[in-house]
Amino acid sequence: MSRFAKLAWFTLAWNVADVLWGALVRATGSGAGCGNHWPTCNGDVIPTPQNIATVIEFTHRILSGVAIVLIGVLLVWGWRKYAKGSPVRLGVTAAAVFILLEAALGAGLVLLDLVTTNTSAARAIAVAAHLLNTFFLLASLALTAWWASGGTRVSLKKQGRLPLLFGLGLAGVALLAMAGAVTALGDTLFPAQNLAQGLAQDADINSSFLVRLRVIHPLIAVLVSVYTLGLVRYLAGRLRDAAGRRLLLALGGLVVVQLAAGAVNVLLLAPTWMQLLHLLLADGVWVTYVLLSAAVLGRKNQISGRRDGVVFPLG
Repeated sequence: MSRFAKLAWFTLAWNVADVLWGALVRATGSGAGCGNHWPTCNGDVIPTPQNIATVIEFTHRILSGVAIVLIGVLLVWGWRKYAKGSPVRLGVTAAAVFILLEAALGAGLVLLDLVTTNTSAARAIAVAAHLLNTFFLLASLALTAWWASGGTRVSLKKQGRLPLLFGLGLAGVALLAMAGAVTALGDTLFPAQNLAQGLAQDADINSSFLVRLRVIHPLIAVLVSVYTLGLVRYLAGRLRDAAGRRLLLALGGLVVVQLAAGAVNVLLLAPTWMQLLHLLLADGVWVTYVLLSAAVLGRKNQISGRRDGVVFPLG
């Protein structure tokens, strides 16, 4: 890989770490660790930590700041290194847009006081939107790294129903992640002491909407997982590219592990470490799904079937 490609993969990994730390901020109630100040922390550029919440929140801001710098370097370098029309230019430009939106959404949560014990619908919507933008950011970085590493431009022409199949799968994973973000928020704000109490909270019409929405996430998870595993089975044996086959195997494995992790998360009443692992797996599923889509739709004649012993493109 070129140095640019290595930096792109590193930037993707850095942003995943930043996302996980952001989840730690929410899970520990540290969103107001810097008060309602942004971009300063409690009015200071470099604050004097007075409690652990300030340390956690300020660390997240440092990670986010470095992420902006890394993507800025990729943007300038990518436009200088790659010619007009290169998909890498598209990838780094999209990443730059989404990282700025990410910063704006994060700032909005702080400035509008949609943190700590806030249980409003506005916070739930903001958290879901924040997660969706995060996924778009990770997808942009993943595609940038993929194209810089030799992947070819994605084409939707003469691909048959494959773009629709991947589009439905990616939309399902994004919807699942948004529901998961709202569910995690409910688990944080309304923790249950045991599983029986948690189920009782879900069924209680007087419970907060954040609690009563928790049942939706596992239902979506089952539907999306069944669909994705069906897609994996459909493509198995048809992918002729080695990288595509590895991504297909990784996607199937991650979906199964993520289902198991979700069940454990419910049984353990969503401890912080399990929430972070669950989110890490969700990021892994999303990035792998995006890369698999790029691998399949970016190479002609990669997908094949058989009819009377003759190989033909499914598209």
